[in-house]
Amino acid sequence: NEAFYVALPVFPSPAAQVMYTCRRFDRPMRALSRAMRQVTEGDFTVRVKPFHNANKFDYMDIMCEDFNRMVQELGSTETMKNDFIANVSHEIRTPLTVMNSYASALARGGLSEAEQREYAATIAAASESLSTMVSNILRLNKLENQEITPNAAPYDLTRQLCDCALTHEARWEAKNIDFDAQLEERVMVLADEAMMEIVFNNLISNAIKFTEAGGRILLRQVKDGDQVVVTVADTGCGMDEATLGRIFDKFYQGDTSHSKEGNGLGLALVRRVLEISGGSISVTSAPGEGSEFTVRLPRMTETA
Repeated sequence: NEAFYVALPVFPSPAAQVMYTCRRFDRPMRALSRAMRQVTEGDFTVRVKPFHNANKFDYMDIMCEDFNRMVQELGSTETMKNDFIANVSHEIRTPLTVMNSYASALARGGLSEAEQREYAATIAAASESLSTMVSNILRLNKLENQEITPNAAPYDLTRQLCDCALTHEARWEAKNIDFDAQLEERVMVLADEAMMEIVFNNLISNAIKFTEAGGRILLRQVKDGDQVVVTVADTGCGMDEATLGRIFDKFYQGDTSHSKEGNGLGLALVRRVLEISGGSISVTSAPGEGSEFTVRLPRMTETA
């Protein structure tokens, strides 16, 4: 912060100096005190207007601006917390409603054997979705609170990418998607292999989810200096600027037509895993032109 030096006038008497000090500092301090009380009572809309023009700012004005920024951040945090609670409630209620409805139908009886199997499968799928969501919430919470630390060890990233891609082979073949893997033979990284599996499984799964039948997905991995770059690109629906700005937010789903296939936690997990692993992720996209996610990780230099 810049230092502000205020040139005080020469006072004819100590009483005049006291009066000047009261006029100059008492009013701003009282205003800040009132605003602080409002914040403690839960009002995050309060702001304190600086007392001087910008070219005459002193440290009291800077305090007011710092206070306003602090309250704005607190308000954003409160909004995020409320949104999170609302979203969790909604996401939990949906599978519970499905399970209750189909279980009630089974309890009433009168269903054919085929219908009973169908209803039981629906209940099982809803239960699995709910279990996955709760697990992801707990995992993300532990990651954000640094209760999970990466267990870094050397491993072959190329092999991991192959394994992750093959895990989803049945899904891309069912949609007749052209899956193009352009991978170098062997690239060693120092990272938590289990955590990085979360990253690549999510990115590949999302690419398949949002790519229409007959589309194309590209999985590319190349060395770039002391980094390795992994790209997952698709020819899916793409995203607009508003969606791109929130794509890594918890529970955010830009394309609601696919909302039944996820709960909006995957990319939030991906970003947090990469943050604590020394990596990064970026995305480029445009509506109707697909999306491209780029992951950068520090790589190990192999010695002979």
